[in-house]
Amino acid sequence: MPRIVPLEYGNADVQMQAEYDKIAAAQGRMTNMKRTLAHEPVAMEALLRWYPLRDVVQPFLGERLTTIFVHAISTSNDCLICSTYFRRILIDSGEEPSALQLDGREQTVVDFGRQLVDDSNAVSDELYTQLAQYFSPRQIVALTAFGGLMIATNIFNNALRIDLDEHLRDYRETDG
Repeated sequence: MPRIVPLEYGNADVQMQAEYDKIAAAQGRMTNMKRTLAHEPVAMEALLRWYPLRDVVQPFLGERLTTIFVHAISTSNDCLICSTYFRRILIDSGEEPSALQLDGREQTVVDFGRQLVDDSNAVSDELYTQLAQYFSPRQIVALTAFGGLMIATNIFNNALRIDLDEHLRDYRETDG
């Protein structure tokens, strides 16, 4: 049960209705998370900067590794919504999220994402050196900011107990 009821289109002011229309046109739907963020436009704007950051990171990571990175972060944060969302992308592209085949570069990115969640103060010199072998300082800055924004999104969903969207239910990880 969510702590805050997502804002319905009909209850939103004209400006937020226009934002709903814009998001639905660009992304196909207004999710429970976005409808909850709609209660505060500045909060929505802040967390939806995830998309432009993804667009900066994806050219140097590639689509697959970008998804794996945010899946690793969301899984480490135990964020049902985000981990399920990225699990769906991986499954729909033919991957088994619990048995990903990763090369050294990919594993380094996953390890970095998980370490950001576990304790960002404890990113070891060894892990950073590995990351710096693959990416420029500018790319590391973008990757770190992108990871941080993913963590913020996870926190928002977890703290407010946002309900899993119906279109994701079949992709939820089960213990079986």
